[in-house]
Amino acid sequence: MMHALYLLSVWLHILAAVTWLGGMIFLVLVVAPVLRQTEYRHVAGKMLHQAGVRFRWVGWICFGILILTGTFNLVYRGFTWEDFWNWRLWVGPWRHTLATKLLLVAFILLLSALHDFLIGPQATRLWQQHPDAPEVKRLRRQAAWIGRVNLLLALAVVALGVMLVRGIP
Repeated sequence: MMHALYLLSVWLHILAAVTWLGGMIFLVLVVAPVLRQTEYRHVAGKMLHQAGVRFRWVGWICFGILILTGTFNLVYRGFTWEDFWNWRLWVGPWRHTLATKLLLVAFILLLSALHDFLIGPQATRLWQQHPDAPEVKRLRRQAAWIGRVNLLLALAVVALGVMLVRGIP
């Protein structure tokens, strides 16, 4: 029974990661380039805002699932909360890879919160009041860069996850 729960947890973990990462890739490679085209400029800001707000909740639900399933997966493998504080989790190649993955995830969560709850809403508020203000452009550039950095960090986290399962080169 416990092994079946573990398999379900791994499946949910992968599904949440794919949903979150796929959504980011879709926004970066499809939505943003389309909205940069001249014929869509009149709706670009509103469309990007609406897509971002919609995806924000999808992303944070995925984060919650990833944290819950990741914790369960570690517990299933025999780790305890004590291991985080007594350095057992951080010693050895496999554990060092896991620690790096967890630190990147923490950084992603921090950047996502900054993007989703501070810079993004501030940029939208200013854009609605003063669409051509230099501050709007600066905030939108910051939000875009945070999104790109988060995408690269997420790809690194996936690579580290593969190394944890398939072996460290």
